Amino acid sequence: MMRKDLTPYVQAAAVGQNIRMSPDKARIIIDQIRYRPYEEALMILELMPYRAAYPIYKLVYSAAANASHNKGLNKAKLFVCTAVVNESTTVKKFKPRARGRSYQIKRRTCNITIVLRDIFLYRDYLIKYHPSSYPPLPEKYIPNNNKDTKKSKWEKWTQWLKWGKWNKS
Repeated sequence: MMRKDLTPYVQAAAVGQNIRMSPDKARIIIDQIRYRPYEEALMILELMPYRAAYPIYKLVYSAAANASHNKGLNKAKLFVCTAVVNESTTVKKFKPRARGRSYQIKRRTCNITIVLRDIFLYRDYLIKYHPSSYPPLPEKYIPNNNKDTKKSKWEKWTQWLKWGKWNKS
């Protein structure tokens, strides 16, 4: 599929508003998937035994669908770059108690934002526009021409940068 939008780095987002769960419980799940590849995040969310995992699973899936449909990105190369949980409105109810009293029950809701980026486009963007934020190459990885090795550390390091663990071929 051809890319429709050729910006320096491409991202796609999905926002869930007023999701009926506590923000603290949602943050526990979100912390597990932040900065992970898309497919790995889906697998983690599928196997988590928490009720809060399913709405987050649907949001990650929706963000990937947005990336593939709107931006023309490959789902296998996406990673979760931003995952934020914010508090939303609180529904307040009153439960009748003994002697005509009532206790307040707070039903909390939260807003969840998931942003997916293409790992290769984001890496190229960092190298080109923000070279100081991209880690410099350590001296020990610079190749030595006198050594006859099968594959030097330099080649392994550049191959990892080029393909990473997101390449399935």
